[in-house]
Amino acid sequence: LSTAISFDPTIVEFDYYWVFILYFQVLRGYDYFVPWREPQQMYKLDIGWPKTPEHFTGQTFCVAVDSLHGLVYVGQRGDNVPKVLVFSVEGYFLYSWNDTVEMPHGIFVWNTATYSSVWITDVGTGKYGHTVKQYSPLGKLMQVLGTPGNAGSSLIPLQFDQPAEIFVEESGDIYVVDGDGGMNNRLLKLSDDYKEIWLTGTNGTGIGQFKIPHSVTVDAFGRVWVADRDNKRIQVFDKVTGEWLGSWSSCFSEDGPYSVRFTADYKYLIVAQLNINRLAILAAPPVGAIGDCVMVHTIQLADETKPHLVDVDMKSGAIYVAEIGAQQVQKYVPL
Repeated sequence: LSTAISFDPTIVEFDYYWVFILYFQVLRGYDYFVPWREPQQMYKLDIGWPKTPEHFTGQTFCVAVDSLHGLVYVGQRGDNVPKVLVFSVEGYFLYSWNDTVEMPHGIFVWNTATYSSVWITDVGTGKYGHTVKQYSPLGKLMQVLGTPGNAGSSLIPLQFDQPAEIFVEESGDIYVVDGDGGMNNRLLKLSDDYKEIWLTGTNGTGIGQFKIPHSVTVDAFGRVWVADRDNKRIQVFDKVTGEWLGSWSSCFSEDGPYSVRFTADYKYLIVAQLNINRLAILAAPPVGAIGDCVMVHTIQLADETKPHLVDVDMKSGAIYVAEIGAQQVQKYVPL
């Protein structure tokens, strides 16, 4: 028994009946859950991705995976650098493009039955900034939301002030978190023809308020999850009505959430925490109450890596991490 369980009886008050039951289960070979047992590793770093990391020549702020076509889009910033790099999921560099992108912050790939497009939030303050833009996979500008170069007001739905990230559902409905340090602190839902469905949020710490809403994603149960960065919490909303459903804060006492993405099976939520160089893996609640957050596992990155935004390949389950400190994107594959 001493090899299976160790505890200090002067510190821990134990029920010996349950010790006996646990010992019996260990002898029978059951994989019994032991709360003090080290959790098994869930992901490992793919050290061969990408094949040519020298293509990262700026600060890599965002990454998006086109699971359908096996492509990975990376948004980077810097003078005289291509703003969008395109790799294969195997790690081969394919091409880049630069037109009408000033300072990419968030990036998202949307696939329909007939074509693919790439959405980018641009937080620049020049002639292309304060916009949410749709591009073809080769970089042709297709749609601009917002007024380029003009910071907006929270009173006007399609007038952005440093929009942080976008998520587009298969239906074409669009979710934008608008407020990477600008005046706006809001979550906006648009229809596929860019009409406002609902809008929620103001600057503050109360229920449904935000202090730098930084990332947004939608789960399989009709809920919208927002990384409320400077409030150090995740807030959850009903995707149909915009109603507030709950929030998580206890997992983020060390650092606020910067990015939120679900695993391919929607069992876990991947959260980037930039200031402590960590990816947190949280248990995703099923239909019903949001409850409290439960941290299942963590991936500790190297010092000064600074993971900013992440994306998940919904086919392979791989996690891609855009790291502005390390100026690279890394790939983690599930075990």
